[in-house]
Amino acid sequence: MTELLAIGISHKTAPVALRERLALTENQAAAMLGDLQAHAEIHEAVAISTCNRTELYFVVSNPVEAETLALGELSRYAGIRPTQLVERLYTHRGEAMVKHLMRVTTGLDSMIIGETEVLGQVKRAYELALAEGVTGPVTNRLFRDAIAAAKRAHSETGVGSLKISVSSAAVELARDTIGHDLADQRTLVIGAGGNGELTAKALSNAGVHTVFVANRHYDRAIGVAERYGGKAVRFDHLPEELLQTDIVLSSTGSPHQLIDAEAIEEVMRLRVGRPLLMIDIAVPRDIDPAVSDIEGVTYFDIDDLQRAIDRNLGVRRVEASKAETIIAEEHDRFDQWLTSLDVLPTISAMRRRAEQIAEQVVAENRTKFESLSEADHERVDAMVRSIVSRVLHEPTLRLKRASGADDAYAYIQALRELFALDPVDEAQQAARAEDAPRAEAEVRSIDEHRERGGKS
Repeated sequence: MTELLAIGISHKTAPVALRERLALTENQAAAMLGDLQAHAEIHEAVAISTCNRTELYFVVSNPVEAETLALGELSRYAGIRPTQLVERLYTHRGEAMVKHLMRVTTGLDSMIIGETEVLGQVKRAYELALAEGVTGPVTNRLFRDAIAAAKRAHSETGVGSLKISVSSAAVELARDTIGHDLADQRTLVIGAGGNGELTAKALSNAGVHTVFVANRHYDRAIGVAERYGGKAVRFDHLPEELLQTDIVLSSTGSPHQLIDAEAIEEVMRLRVGRPLLMIDIAVPRDIDPAVSDIEGVTYFDIDDLQRAIDRNLGVRRVEASKAETIIAEEHDRFDQWLTSLDVLPTISAMRRRAEQIAEQVVAENRTKFESLSEADHERVDAMVRSIVSRVLHEPTLRLKRASGADDAYAYIQALRELFALDPVDEAQQAARAEDAPRAEAEVRSIDEHRERGGKS
């Protein structure tokens, strides 16, 4: 029987210094999933990696062995001993894993309750795993249901009504630190990706009209700057811009630090006492945290945003309880579907076992009824099949009803153990065949939604 397993770290269990060591690019995630699924214990896999978490979701045959394999893979990637990493890791199995994924996708487990960016991140993580061929019928159904739960929560409750994001929280933190309006502050946004654009938008909403956007892809920087009344700056000109800037907000997807402490020491020497505020919301971090030791520099990373984020979230917390109800409904729906995958092959195995025994008994006694005609033998066969069907009728009905019960797993396992059943995964194979076109259609839907410029 297959089981569900999730293993990971988040802002709740690990500081940014560890989270950045486990941050995965798409290529790295694909390679890790492929390596893990090569083991017989792991059948399906999806990896989610954001600024706040890195999590691996599995369908496994041996959760203990799979957890050990995942821990080893993550510790090798992070370059630390498994004993160091295990203190920060959490694991979820079975129903707890399903509920956790739905809470993550809905934004209820985020640093900012109800934030919507994570929904798009989960979609992309699922797309990647699907494209790499490491998902299957269970993960396909699970992630589609999680995405559906998030969309329901955002449309049926006010959990995302305040439109607070990490980027807007960073701008609020800058305002609180400066102590006055930001309109007269020269602000530099490093990064023109999704978070960089959200940061530029938040600054524009705060009345900051001059936003200098630096990025390795200059054409993207131009597009963001034009949309939000800024000016694009080539990445090579970053040192000169740092001399004139009052506030730096950095949010690239670079796997390496872009600004080191030595460079900022030189900048501050030339600034002749003018203070510099640096806020780094990237994971891995773009700015060497050692800049916080330089006189005149005020430095914050993503973990420092928590106090700004905790404000004005009363409405979201109330709405979050409503979203939890939706998650419970979607969780139950998935659980019933998952249990049916075990019920159906168990019923098939039970019927096969009974039919095999009946056929064997008839065959063993066929020579004892030499006087019977061929028509009589057929009548005996039909009678035996009828007896098997009638004997199994009530157990079959009860087993089907058990698929929706809380103790269904124990019920099915007991039946398999008592009758020594070893069912073929016919239902799971059928689910896989049925699920493939649905999964492909989901990806097409996601792509079309993006092309239309739709929101998550």
